[in-house]
Amino acid sequence: MPAQEGEIESLFGAGASQVRRTRLQYADIVIAVLGAFALAWAADQLTGRRGLFATSLVSGVAAVAGWFLAIRVFAVTTMDGLTWVGWSLAASVIALAGFFLFRNKR
Repeated sequence: MPAQEGEIESLFGAGASQVRRTRLQYADIVIAVLGAFALAWAADQLTGRRGLFATSLVSGVAAVAGWFLAIRVFAVTTMDGLTWVGWSLAASVIALAGFFLFRNKR
């Protein structure tokens, strides 16, 4: 039986790992985005609700920077794994800590 469009099959008829990867192709990106927003929301709640937009902006930019460091600069992982999500969320935590440490308090 020929493989359907977009599928790769082994000799035994079981789908290869590439088939499973395409079904959840963007799940790691969704996890990273939701994780960065959850960190921003938690930081905003812990600091007295001063502005969710600002914390979301800081967290999002830092998450992209963490992804860039993990994938392009240090090349410790690829987009196929979930290691880069940890780097993104770690960068987000560091940036949020710096944001609340050095922001202007009126």
